[in-house]
Amino acid sequence: MSSSLSISLQQARFSHGSYAEPWDFLLSASGKKETWKHVALLSFQTLGVVYGHLSTAPLYVFGTIPQEDFKSDEIPYEFLSFIFWTITIISLLKYALIVLIADDDGEGGTFALYSLLCRHAKVGLLPNDQLTDETVHLVETSSKMKWRSKARRALEKHRFSHYLMLFLALFGSCMIINDGVLTPAISVLSASKGVKRSLSEIHLNTSICLFDIYPVFSFCVPDVPVPSACIIQIGLFMLQQYGTDKIGFLFAPIITIWLLFIGGVGLYNILHFNPNILRAISPAYMYSFVRNINEHSWRSLGSILLCIAGSEAMFANLGHFSKTSIKITIVCCIYPVLLISYAGQAAFISKNRHIVPEFNHLSSSMPDHTRHAFVVLSLFASAVGSQASITASFSIINQLLALKCFPQVKVVHTSEKIHGQVYIADLNWLLMILSLSVTIGLHKVGPIGYATGMAIVSGMLVTTCLMSLVISVYWEKSLFISACFLIFFGFIEAMYLSACIWNFHLGAWYLVMLSVLFLTIMLVWHYGSMKEYEFNLENKVSFEWLTDFGAGLGISRVPGIGFIYTDIVTGVPAFFSHFIANLPAFHQVLIFVSFKPQPLPYVPSDQRFLINRVGHKDYRIYRCIVRYGYCDRTRDTDDFEEQIIHSIGEFVSLEEKDFESITFEEGKMTIGGKPGSDGRAAYALIPVNNSMSTASSSRTSEENMTVSYHPGSEKGPSTNAPVRRKKVRFILPPESPKMQAFVRDELQQLVDARESGTAYILGQSHIVARQGSNFFKRLVIMVYVLLDRNSREPPVALNIPHAALIEVGMVYTI
Repeated sequence: MSSSLSISLQQARFSHGSYAEPWDFLLSASGKKETWKHVALLSFQTLGVVYGHLSTAPLYVFGTIPQEDFKSDEIPYEFLSFIFWTITIISLLKYALIVLIADDDGEGGTFALYSLLCRHAKVGLLPNDQLTDETVHLVETSSKMKWRSKARRALEKHRFSHYLMLFLALFGSCMIINDGVLTPAISVLSASKGVKRSLSEIHLNTSICLFDIYPVFSFCVPDVPVPSACIIQIGLFMLQQYGTDKIGFLFAPIITIWLLFIGGVGLYNILHFNPNILRAISPAYMYSFVRNINEHSWRSLGSILLCIAGSEAMFANLGHFSKTSIKITIVCCIYPVLLISYAGQAAFISKNRHIVPEFNHLSSSMPDHTRHAFVVLSLFASAVGSQASITASFSIINQLLALKCFPQVKVVHTSEKIHGQVYIADLNWLLMILSLSVTIGLHKVGPIGYATGMAIVSGMLVTTCLMSLVISVYWEKSLFISACFLIFFGFIEAMYLSACIWNFHLGAWYLVMLSVLFLTIMLVWHYGSMKEYEFNLENKVSFEWLTDFGAGLGISRVPGIGFIYTDIVTGVPAFFSHFIANLPAFHQVLIFVSFKPQPLPYVPSDQRFLINRVGHKDYRIYRCIVRYGYCDRTRDTDDFEEQIIHSIGEFVSLEEKDFESITFEEGKMTIGGKPGSDGRAAYALIPVNNSMSTASSSRTSEENMTVSYHPGSEKGPSTNAPVRRKKVRFILPPESPKMQAFVRDELQQLVDARESGTAYILGQSHIVARQGSNFFKRLVIMVYVLLDRNSREPPVALNIPHAALIEVGMVYTI
């Protein structure tokens, strides 16, 4: 690869902000710096999406601590001291100031950290091909490679570390998804408890009369908060289809009012009840708590942990917004308001624990004239508080899909400006069902809080482990700095994890059930995908077999283009050789298309397609490798076919200048759209709309007429009106002496084949376990087959027209 290509790749990476300093503005997807207006707009939206969970944590932090643990007036000081330093160290220092810097071209989450490690150390276990990496690798100085190899040597040497890192990435992703299940349940149920306490102060007869007259108000009965929580959760999940952008504008005002309300009430409680509560910021109170620790008080730390619930979503939701907006919001708004709110509640508890029956609940600390306003606000805020976990789950699943660690589901990009904003309907309804089952099954804030706390701290521990490796491998810092990060933050999170383990039998066991469910899906799908890929590699045939087979049986070439989708990038896939053996005919132009995920969020459009010719020029057979990142929209673009044909046209026109490619070496790839020797891109094929096609080409109007027939329709074939078969057509540029005649002839054949029609040939795998396999392997394969049958079909994911689809069944014995 030329040095100019390497430089352009490096510049592309810098343009996405991977090497930006903490004080730099993030670069948007378009490569332009954010304006203050844009930052302010995103900061406002983060209130409703990113910080909803963190902002509503005061609803249940003190409320999940058993009342008997408040044994003295000093206990609220000690708990507040833990809250203050936990939010400061974990939410502010770790995530806002350190972890957010380690974004992967604007994307966050555990898989973003894993992809950074895969690119800078040979630890990836996902299927990839060395030739694609060699074609687009970055040129690095020998001294830099030598220095970095010392930090990577331990990781690259042991195969066990590769599996461990993949498991950590999957486990961390699983914890974020679990948080998306548990957070709506605990947030909404906590607010419903507040409704119950508020309504209990109203005359009970009024509530009963409403129930007798209007049964629809039965969820408002003080003794039944669960139905109201379920109704709110259903409404929340139904709003997800409108996208993060619209939801952010809808939810941000609610969180803004909520923060102003709890901040104002907190300040009032501090001044009215106990101004000395501010002394709790001293670490001496934490020391006093640890000195008198016992089994019951240690369990209370599992509830204190909930004060940082939603911190992981700051990093996981990074693709929906920007680092600048997330940092500004937490420093200027979230952090100070939450501390005032917790301090106000602690001040109330310190003076009312013998007076008020339920003194540790947030609703009890509300002044009398604000009690009913709190009920309304808490219901809305609790619904919004779940948004961060839900959108983080969408982002994580989108990354898992691209790296073949989750069954195929349909991803809808809800914003054209911010590529990370996605909606996954299948996952949304699954989260809703599981969240409702948690609410109905456990129906108490305490047990759900224990499970939520364990999910939060487990995900944070994974982030700490991967982040320490990023510091040494990607940031190229010393191992001492990496170890200090791991020990400092890891010790704090391990302390909270131990407290959660004490609460395992009280509700944290449900987290294990959810983790087993999602980890089984991820690991089984990864295992089945790898085995299927290995089977294709072992059973592929060489291209010489195809030419020799054709010479003996006389394979027919039919008009049109045939797209053969395969995972392998050399040779002929087994399902296509099976197809040829039974039906010796294929299209005038064949294009073998392979999708190759890359451990990065986005692949630049001018470096996405790798093109090669298969066999002699007369065969008109090409190979196209489509490189895509885990946030790219390559598979769901309507003009995907046009992009491939246009790239092949550029490859053909530039091929005559590159004499090395005349050898047609298998596996030798060229970047589609690569500039010519004169520095300008070659426009071999000119795309035009159908409305322009009549005036721009020499085709007759009859060629734009076609017979349309839809299977299953009561109407037969119709020829009454012309049907435009393609959104975009291609024509050749005006004749130029620079273009050789044989090149123009090949391009004309490509255009003619496109006009004749397109067929898509896919392999339909039927996987069975090899005879003699053990029970565990047969069980894994059975689960994989079950997931495969219930996931989205490849034609749906690739937007393939049903009438143009040809599926070839193959039995895969693994």
